[in-house]
Amino acid sequence: MDALAGLLEGPRARGAFMIRACFDPPWGIRVEDRAPLTIMLLVRGEAWITADAGERVRLGAGDVAIARGPDPYTVSDAPGAVPQAVILPGGECSYPDGRSMKGHWDLGVRSWGDRLDGAAVMLIGTYMMQGEISGRLLDALPPLLTLTADMWDCALTDILAEEIVRDEPGQEVVLDRLLDLLVIAALRAWFSRPEAEAPAWYQALADPVVGRVLRLVQDDPAHPWTVATLAAKAGVSRAALARRFSELVGEPPMTYLTGWRLALAADRLRDTEDTIGAIARQVGYGSAFALSSAFKRVYGVSPQEHRTRAA
Repeated sequence: MDALAGLLEGPRARGAFMIRACFDPPWGIRVEDRAPLTIMLLVRGEAWITADAGERVRLGAGDVAIARGPDPYTVSDAPGAVPQAVILPGGECSYPDGRSMKGHWDLGVRSWGDRLDGAAVMLIGTYMMQGEISGRLLDALPPLLTLTADMWDCALTDILAEEIVRDEPGQEVVLDRLLDLLVIAALRAWFSRPEAEAPAWYQALADPVVGRVLRLVQDDPAHPWTVATLAAKAGVSRAALARRFSELVGEPPMTYLTGWRLALAADRLRDTEDTIGAIARQVGYGSAFALSSAFKRVYGVSPQEHRTRAA
């Protein structure tokens, strides 16, 4: 598994909140849904995204933005626009004074706003639960990232625009997978940018020693790795590997290995029905008890509790 594939295999939407928002100016939407990740693709017009922390970006047609929760932000036709609605957890919508907007601005199947041919049209996809996006992926992202139309070329835009308004059997599953693909395409383009500030371990892949060790660990996490065996594979001493790895990645080799194994276990607990014992063996732990102890120490819950919450 290459590192980028390992990072991007996390998105697994389940009943994602998907909508086609259509507005005429002036308009403004306050987002307080605490969702782990939301992608916004502007099909037509202009939009501004303003984070509470002060960051502000403009979107033009074809541009995409990804917001990492839980911090709130405002999407509007112009900077400083007064919000007309507030998006709450679970996709619920209210007026700024707290009154429910249920049914208001309803334009048909997954369409919302002033009119279907509004001056601004945006496709929005939101992962509703933390478990649908791996923690390693979220940790690698800034609170808000954008790609202009000339930075990425994605054939999914037209497909998503067509599918988002369909009401067919199994449509929710189709949209979930399209959302996953759209996010992966956007993040792959973003990570290729010099301003992406990819995580230290990702940048360290370019190092001839540390990069080799990272690939060994990521490709075969179940192997009984030690600093000595990793150093031998990389052709350096244990001390040299420990020093170089810590300098470039920010943590010792075995600490990174533990984090990688537990992240894989968390994903497999969520995505498979394998027993805890089987998952333990797959990620390099000798028993379910050994995995459970390490998992609870890092995640604060047992593997079974994690699986139950993800479900």
